[in-house]
Amino acid sequence: MTLWLDNPPYIYKFEPNKFHSELTMLKQKIIKYTSKLPFNSPWFIIIIFSVLGLIGILNHSMWRDELNPWLIVRDSESLGDLIANIHYEGHPVLWYFSLAILRKIVDNPMIMQIFHWAITVVSVAIFCLYSPFNSQQKFLFSFGFFPFYEYLLISRNYAFSMLFIFAFCTVFSSRKITYVYLAILLGLLANSSAYALFVSFSLSLTLLAEFCFDSEHRQQYFSQSQKYDLFLSILFITLSFILSIYILTPPTDSYLYGGLNNGWLMQLDIRHLLRSIGRIFGSYFLIIPAHKKWLDLIVCAVIALFIVILTLIKLSKKPVALFFYIVGNCVIFTFTYFRFIGMPRHFGHFYLVLIAALWLGSYYQESPVLLNKFSIRLNSIIFVNKWHNIALMLILYVQFGGGIYSFSRDLVVPFSASRETAQYIQKAGLANEFIVASRDANMAPLSGYLNRKFYYPELQKMGSFTLFKKGRQDVEQPEILNQINSLFKNQDKQKKMLLILNKKLNVNRNDLKIIPIKDFQRAWVDSERYYLYWVDEA
Repeated sequence: MTLWLDNPPYIYKFEPNKFHSELTMLKQKIIKYTSKLPFNSPWFIIIIFSVLGLIGILNHSMWRDELNPWLIVRDSESLGDLIANIHYEGHPVLWYFSLAILRKIVDNPMIMQIFHWAITVVSVAIFCLYSPFNSQQKFLFSFGFFPFYEYLLISRNYAFSMLFIFAFCTVFSSRKITYVYLAILLGLLANSSAYALFVSFSLSLTLLAEFCFDSEHRQQYFSQSQKYDLFLSILFITLSFILSIYILTPPTDSYLYGGLNNGWLMQLDIRHLLRSIGRIFGSYFLIIPAHKKWLDLIVCAVIALFIVILTLIKLSKKPVALFFYIVGNCVIFTFTYFRFIGMPRHFGHFYLVLIAALWLGSYYQESPVLLNKFSIRLNSIIFVNKWHNIALMLILYVQFGGGIYSFSRDLVVPFSASRETAQYIQKAGLANEFIVASRDANMAPLSGYLNRKFYYPELQKMGSFTLFKKGRQDVEQPEILNQINSLFKNQDKQKKMLLILNKKLNVNRNDLKIIPIKDFQRAWVDSERYYLYWVDEA
């Protein structure tokens, strides 16, 4: 066979054996050089995640749930006042105390975003460096919906869950010598959020169960541990739980008192049961089944239960990890059914329990005790492992798609119009005007960005953060204008006021002159689109 090439013309004689040898050498060179690329390196994932995460969080426009805690810390008059205000929030103290320290450094909420970014980066770094998952799984998880969006861009206390759960899994083997490290992490986890408390409680029960039923581990621990190690660890965990529960218990004048939504559900409701199971499905596949459609509820519940059963059988060879997976899911599910159906940031803890259970399982050798007890054949386990791996990869790919989509959407569409509105107010020289703002709960982002208080018609006084308790009343637009008219009469020096609403003004008064200034409607959260008006006496 002869090949003709031009410029300059020459003849190349094709030799099959030589060509095959050259092709093999080229293939080996490609493999050699591509193996040096960092795609399979955990540090590659960590660096890319850190850079993109920083870009994303600095671009993110914060909303009320992010800035209301900042305002509580900023405007509480004392430590006692701060703790009293936190009682109304339904969250433990760790996030608020962290913000109090940050505010001592820089009095700007952007430092909260940087801190939150650091928490998530460290969480992902721990996961990539120490978890037993393969490189592909680590990559997909890191850029999934919860790590790359929900627990990264939105600066809330829920990012602590990932940090402390993954740190716990990393130092889990230290329990052979001391429980102090695990106790500290469980105490911090318990004071992160209500759902983190559930996971902390489940992990604590898991440690207790292992300690009570694994005599070999118990003997090894006592032969290596310090004298008061167990006592101090139990004491720290107990006090941490007491503090968390104390802060989470709402005052009697709180809207949270007596239960979220419609309070405790104390009877069997099949539809609500399927909705609750659907939260497990949602935590895995990011789809919330329509609660009015029976078919959606049933299909999602069946898929969720199928994955749960696969995981139970897979972990049956690792009884301690199995115990945690059962308890963790049962505790969160119980709260979901009886008390609060939750949002993605809440029921995302089902997903974290799944990841943590698989991680903890890697510390144990396979035990045939449960397999023999339930007469489960080895062939069945091999079959289950195959399908569980398929299900896990499917979950990770769905999470990855959701993470990339949500992260990209936040770059294009502001989560809230708050930052854009605040920037306009500052550039237009309106930041020092007397501002009437309503609805108060949706004005927290503006108060945070502008670093000042507003007059809230809901409170009938100056304020910044919102506590949902007795004495606060939602007001309609006619009442807002009525209060503005009263303010004009009681304040002779006040010639005009800046009115900010989160809904377009649709009423008027003859004794007030109202001039629209500008509106800001580009926002993912529809309740945080803002409308600015000048209001003067007619």
